[in-house]
Amino acid sequence: MKLFDVYPINDINIVRAKDSYLWDENGVQYLDMYGGHAVISIGHTHPHWVKRIEEQLNRIAFYSNSIKIPIQQELAEKLGKISGKNNFQLFLCNSGAEANENALKLASFHTGRKKIIAFTKAFHGITSLAVAATDNAAIIAPVNETDNVIFLPYNDEQALKKCFQKHGGEIAAVIIEAVQGVGGIAIADEFFLQAIRKLCDEHNSLFIADEVQCGYGRTGKFFCLDHAKVDADIYTMAKGMGNGFPIGGILIAPQIKSNHGMLGTTFGGNHLACAAALAVLEIIEKDDLIEKAKELGQYLMTKLKKFDGLQNIRGKGLMIGFDVADELKDLRKQLLQKHVFTGEAKPNVIRLLPPLSISRKQLDEFIGIMNEAIEELSPHPLKENFERVE
Repeated sequence: MKLFDVYPINDINIVRAKDSYLWDENGVQYLDMYGGHAVISIGHTHPHWVKRIEEQLNRIAFYSNSIKIPIQQELAEKLGKISGKNNFQLFLCNSGAEANENALKLASFHTGRKKIIAFTKAFHGITSLAVAATDNAAIIAPVNETDNVIFLPYNDEQALKKCFQKHGGEIAAVIIEAVQGVGGIAIADEFFLQAIRKLCDEHNSLFIADEVQCGYGRTGKFFCLDHAKVDADIYTMAKGMGNGFPIGGILIAPQIKSNHGMLGTTFGGNHLACAAALAVLEIIEKDDLIEKAKELGQYLMTKLKKFDGLQNIRGKGLMIGFDVADELKDLRKQLLQKHVFTGEAKPNVIRLLPPLSISRKQLDEFIGIMNEAIEELSPHPLKENFERVE
C-alpha cells in the first residue's frame, strides 16, 4: 500500500527536534522559522511538555466524554485566566478545521439562520462547512458547494455594511482571521474588526474569530482580535494549542446556550491532549512568551526591512510575511538549501511563524543566513554582518 499523494513533500526526513532546531537522519541541523504551520508555540520537545504527557500517559491516556474528565476543567480554568475570557465556555475537539466546523454549526443553531459571511483569501479548513467558507475553489468538492456563504473583500467596511443591509436577517455569523495565514499574512484593520462587532450586534449575528493560526499568543496578544479591543462571540483555536499534540477548541460566549448532543467528538478533550495543552499554557505564562513574541517580532521586522529585495514586510508578533522581488523568487528554496524552514503563500510571499520561544540570537542567525541567500540570488544584500550560529 502507498500513501495517498496530497502533500508536496521536501526530500527531508526529520528525526529529532529541540527548541527551534530540527535534525535530519544524517544529523544535519535546520533552523525552524515556520513551526510546522505555526504549531510549535513553546519549542520542540520542551521538557515540561514531555513530562506532562509522560505523567498523564502513565495514568490514563483516553476515555470518552461520557465520564468526568477533571483535567478538562483544569484546562478551561487556565485558558480562561491566560486569555482573559474567564466568562466564556470551552468545547474541545481535535483540529482547526473541526473547531471552525463546530463554530459555524453552533452559530447556525443559536441564530436559527443559514448565511455566513467570509472573506477573500480566507482559509478556515478542509472539512465540509469550513472549506465552504474558504476562498479556494480548487479544494471545494461539488458536495461542499453552497450558496449559504457570502464572500466579501477583506477590509472593505462598505461592502460589509451593504451585505448586512441586504441580508442582515439571514446572517448567522461573520468568520474572519484577524491576520490571514494561508492568505499571505494579510492584516485586518482594527476599525474593520470593530465594524464587524457593531454590525453583528445590530443584526443579532455572531462574530467568529478564527484564531487557529493567529491566536495563542503568536501576535503579541493571546488572541489576535484583542488588538482591536473587541470580543468575538466564538473563538476557534488549534495549532499552537498543543505544541504538536492534536487538540483544538472553541471558546463560546456565555449567552450561547448548550444542549446535549448539539456538538460532539470522540477524541476531543481526551486526557492526554489536555495534559499537552496545559503544559503549553504553563510555559506561555512562566516564560512570558506572549510579550516576547511581541518584542521579538518587532526586532525581526526591523532587521528584515534592511534588505532591498524584500517588499511589504508586515505582521504582528511572530506572524510575519513579506513579498519577494522577481530576482528573489527562489529565496525560500535557497533558504531550505541552507537548512532553514520557512513558509509560503502564493504567488510570492514568504511566511515566518517560528516558535514563540525562539531567541534573539537565533533570529540573528536567520538574518545572517538570509543575507547569504540573498547575496547569492541578488546584487543587493543586507549591508550588515551577522554571524551564523551552528
